[in-house]
Amino acid sequence: MRNKVPIPILAFAGFLVFAAVFAAGFAAALLIDQRMDATSTADNASFGLFWEAWELVRKDFYGDLPDAQQVTYSALRGALGALNDPYSVLVEPQPREMERDSLRGSFGGIGAYVSKTDDGQFVLLPIEGQPAQAAGVQEGDVLLAVDGTPVSSGSSVEDVVLAIRGPVGEPVTLTIRHPGAEEAADVIITRAVIELPSARWEVLEQAPDIGYIQLNRFSEKSGLEVETAIKELTEAGAGMLILDLRFNGGGLLNSAVDVLDHFFGRQTVVYQLSSGGKETGLTTSRGGIAEDIPLAVLVNSGTASASEIVAGALQDLGRAQLVGETTFGKGSVQNVYDLSDGSSLHLTSSRWYTPNRRQLDGQGLTPDIPVSLDDSGDDLQLERAIELMQTGQ
Repeated sequence: MRNKVPIPILAFAGFLVFAAVFAAGFAAALLIDQRMDATSTADNASFGLFWEAWELVRKDFYGDLPDAQQVTYSALRGALGALNDPYSVLVEPQPREMERDSLRGSFGGIGAYVSKTDDGQFVLLPIEGQPAQAAGVQEGDVLLAVDGTPVSSGSSVEDVVLAIRGPVGEPVTLTIRHPGAEEAADVIITRAVIELPSARWEVLEQAPDIGYIQLNRFSEKSGLEVETAIKELTEAGAGMLILDLRFNGGGLLNSAVDVLDHFFGRQTVVYQLSSGGKETGLTTSRGGIAEDIPLAVLVNSGTASASEIVAGALQDLGRAQLVGETTFGKGSVQNVYDLSDGSSLHLTSSRWYTPNRRQLDGQGLTPDIPVSLDDSGDDLQLERAIELMQTGQ
C-alpha cells in the first residue's frame, strides 16, 4: 500500500493534515505574519512550579529526554488543552507551511506525486507537462536523496514534499533510481509555480443543461475560480448549476463570501459573534453573475466550517436547496498567529451564525432533501440533485 501525497495539488493534502488536527478542517479570519505579544501576565510563581518539576525530570528521569522545542510544544499544547476547545491548537512549522500553500493556491515545486511504499521507499510519479517530466523523471522512480541529503525511510511523505519544494526558479537536485536500473542518477529540476486549484467543473454528460462545480476548499483564488467556472459552463449551454461542497473542510472566510457574491445581490450572508457579545454581519458586495441561475448544493458530514457558511446562506436565503447528509457542525472562527519558529497558534475568537441566526457549531445543517449513499458505487446524491434541477422537486 502506498501513502500518496500530490506535490502539485496539496489542496487536499493540506486539508488532510489539518483534518487530523481539527477533525473538520478550519475556516479562519487569517492574520498572516502576525507575531504574538511577548508580554505575559501569567503568575511567575506558577511557571516557577513548572521549572521546579522539570528540573526533577531532568535530574532523575531514566531514559532519553525530549529536546527543548518538544518540551515547549508539549507545554503549549497542554495549556491550550485547558481551554477545552478542540480548534484552539498549536500547529508545528511543517503542517503550517503546507496550510499556507493550500490557502494561497500555489507554490514552487516540480510537479510530481510522491508515494511511500510499505518497505519505506519513496516513489515518484511525474505529471504531464510539469518540470519533473521535462527533466526526465519517470513513473516509478525511487527517490534516494534531495540536494544530496539522503531520504530516510523514517521520513514522512510531508517531510519529502517540503524538502522538494522551494523558491520558484531555483533548482533542486533529486537523486533517483529508474525502474529496473541498478545505478542511481542525479536529475536537476528547476522549480516552477505549481497551481493548487480549489475547484473543478464540467457540464454533466448525463444532463448537458446542468453545470457541475466541485469546490474542495476556500483558498485565496476560490472566488475567481468559481466565477470562471460559471462563465465557462453557461457559455457551454448550462442553464442550471450544482455546487458540490461534500468533503469541503473549509478555508478562508473572505473567500467563502467571495463565492457567495456570485449567487446573490447584496445580502448579509453570515453573522459573526465575538467575545463581549459584539455581532458583525458580513455582506456580499455586488449582484452576482449567477444570481438568477437555478442552483442545488451537495453536502455531507465532511462539509464543514466555511463551506457550512456558504451552504447555510444559500439555504436560509432561499437561493438553493441542500441535498445529501447533515453537515459537520463547525461554526467557530480561528485567528491564526504565526510564531517566530514557523509554527502557528490557532485561537478561537468568535462563532458564526447563518442569516437566520441558526447556530452551526455542534449542530450542522440539515439538508432539504436527505440522501444517503449506499454500497452500489452510484452517486445517489448527485443523481437526486440532477432530478431536483430537472423537475423542480
